[in-house]
Amino acid sequence: MNLEKYRIEEYNNCLLQKHKQKFESIAADIPAIENIIQKLLDFQIAIPSWALGTGGTRFGRFSGGGEPRNLEEKLEDVGLLHALNASCGAISLHIPWDIPENYASIKTQASQLGLKFDAVNSNTFQDQPGQKRSYKFGSMQHVDKAVRKQAIEHNIEVIKHGVELGSESLTVWLSDGSCFPGQLNFRKAFQNTLESLQEVYAALPDSWKMFVEYKAFEPNFYSTTVGDWGQSYLYASKLGPKAYTLVDLGHHLPNANIEQIVSLLLMEGKLGGFHFNDSKYGDDDLTAGSIKPYQLFLIFNELVEGMDVRGMEHATSLGWMIDASHNVKDPLEDLLQSVEAIMIAYTQALLIDRTALAEAQLANDVVRCQEILQEAFRTDVRPIVAEAHVRAGAAIQPLEVFRTLKVRENLIKERGSKTVATGL
Repeated sequence: MNLEKYRIEEYNNCLLQKHKQKFESIAADIPAIENIIQKLLDFQIAIPSWALGTGGTRFGRFSGGGEPRNLEEKLEDVGLLHALNASCGAISLHIPWDIPENYASIKTQASQLGLKFDAVNSNTFQDQPGQKRSYKFGSMQHVDKAVRKQAIEHNIEVIKHGVELGSESLTVWLSDGSCFPGQLNFRKAFQNTLESLQEVYAALPDSWKMFVEYKAFEPNFYSTTVGDWGQSYLYASKLGPKAYTLVDLGHHLPNANIEQIVSLLLMEGKLGGFHFNDSKYGDDDLTAGSIKPYQLFLIFNELVEGMDVRGMEHATSLGWMIDASHNVKDPLEDLLQSVEAIMIAYTQALLIDRTALAEAQLANDVVRCQEILQEAFRTDVRPIVAEAHVRAGAAIQPLEVFRTLKVRENLIKERGSKTVATGL
């Protein structure tokens, strides 16, 4: 399905006067408003190819219809999102779920939709059809060297796919670990994993990055071999300058101070990027900003401060990706909500009076510090985000346009009501 720009313009015209009034009202009090809008225009969030279909749990999956049946249709869906908000200019592929049959054709399609290929993701947490050796007891940590070699070769294959597509980063998430005490020798598992990662690292092109993702639990429930940011940082430090920690917001134990983790990784130059989502209990993969919007803002507070101190480009120095599972929502609507929440939190962080905050911190004025942060957080920045949409030729209210133009209904007509996208 193609979304003609004139349809978006027609919708915007009905809202433009009201939008301008809201925007001009808030813009009058922000001296750096043009700088903020430019940052929003530059900021792009990669959409995961595996999240374009209905998600599922161990108990069931309830497909909604019109899901993308192949990589070409997944690109179409990301193109739809990008047309609506101009903030989804990249797609992150998961191999082997999304291996291109024709690189040139896929690259041409992506270019026509204004999309780039972000990090490519390997998969050693599942056994694939015809796979010679099982990952039931781990992949890169496995006691059997042949299994480790299989996992290494798969990751190197993923890099080759990424090179053909123009990607420049590899995300490695390992489900390796143990479910019961005594099952695993922790030290040997770490060493096996490190040696395996070193072989993959050696295959990285010069311009590439490796993102080492961590997760506290699941599918293993006693130990995880890359279980937290400290372990990921240890691997990344031992691997070399092209290796970084990837932070998935749901991959933490309850009440973890993610913003402090972000700050320290930035300080050490080892923060590679993000998988944005939200959670109530664990790795829930919910819509970004739907449960803990203040935490998302506080994370962006540390990101903006830390990147500015290091002279980093906000839009390009880190990898910005979503990783969510849409069990009860329309996947595209959910992704539109997530992107909007991320852009709002980023905008709020850009509003913080850094000079006043630094002065309050030096004076140990705790109350003032809180007030400065909450002043920015409580500011309704939606007109600023909408203005960025308008200037980029996107919709003032992307989700409303999606519904008004009956995008899902049209996708069901084109693809059918029983389609199931590849992925979890």
